Amino acid sequence: MTMLAARAHQDSNSLTLEQIPIPEPRPLDVVIKVVSAGLAPGMMNLLKMGAFKHLPTTLGHEAAGIVAAVGDQVVGVTVGDRVRMHPNLNCRNCDYCRTDRDMMCAQQAMIGHAGFGGAPMPLYERYHDGALAEYVRVPHWLIDQLPANISFDVAAKVHDLANVVRILKCAQLPLGATVVATAATGTMGTATIKLAEHFGISRLLLVGRSAERLEAVTPLAGRVEVDTVALDQLPEDWETSGGLTRRLRELAPEGVHAVLDYIPTGAATSQTMAALRTGGVLAHMGGNTTPLALPPIALMINCWRFVGTRACTRSDTEHVLTLLGSGALTVDELITQRYPLANVETAVEAMVNRKEPMWMTVVNP
Repeated sequence: MTMLAARAHQDSNSLTLEQIPIPEPRPLDVVIKVVSAGLAPGMMNLLKMGAFKHLPTTLGHEAAGIVAAVGDQVVGVTVGDRVRMHPNLNCRNCDYCRTDRDMMCAQQAMIGHAGFGGAPMPLYERYHDGALAEYVRVPHWLIDQLPANISFDVAAKVHDLANVVRILKCAQLPLGATVVATAATGTMGTATIKLAEHFGISRLLLVGRSAERLEAVTPLAGRVEVDTVALDQLPEDWETSGGLTRRLRELAPEGVHAVLDYIPTGAATSQTMAALRTGGVLAHMGGNTTPLALPPIALMINCWRFVGTRACTRSDTEHVLTLLGSGALTVDELITQRYPLANVETAVEAMVNRKEPMWMTVVNP
């Protein structure tokens, strides 16, 4: 029996739809019939960078669906269960894995996504095929049961929400903090806006490319006070003249407590960091390739911290599932695009070009 899957091949920077065999469960495996799979903005960039260590492969690290088959040594998971796949593969035994820092494990990789280290990755070798397919095979310990009130579409995006939980934890915010969020109209930005009040943030300064798109995301903040900074409304030379820093300082003269930075390139990372108050922190998850323009003495004098983090942990996803399951957090409105698996190439093109607003996108096989 075969299934439709979105595949990547060696020396290719695009996806192809193919019919491949439906995976069979090994003794410790669970096979999920995928109902919803998420699309990640950085997926194609990582493919171009060579971060996918096993090709050909099926892409897609975000998935939720119904258990279709279980291995003969699996307990606690039953055919028909509503579940999500936790994509993070790691050894589960090192210091990092035992201290809620499993994204730092030498074996850390993601199902349907990238491998990040140079060490041998035996789990990644076995489970590199991802969820942009009709079925996906997962080790049983990476299965999360879904509360009945969490839709499959929302469950497929729990990973992105959990990434925001991780960056918020890294920021170590005081109660009532004023926080800058960059790339505020994208996947991570909109998730940050929705989670802000759950982490005691009282004011958000949202930075994005377009005033129109920023206006659209502002209502997501609920009770949190919001100001916006549209890059297309700054002076044309803002990247070289410090225009973004000046605007943020106008809005928050004493400086902000933290910057949650999702910018992948350009001067915004440095300029938002320069808007921190004494002792502030910039937490970065954007993969920005532009060097920081700030001299180390600026960090020393102002006691600023730069913290990088690249993924969530299992405890972060549990935090999100608890919020969703209790009804304290609702995020259905964040999912703005849905595509059938047969149109995944169109979905990827739209995600890369971003000609229209895209907060969160899912594929439904």
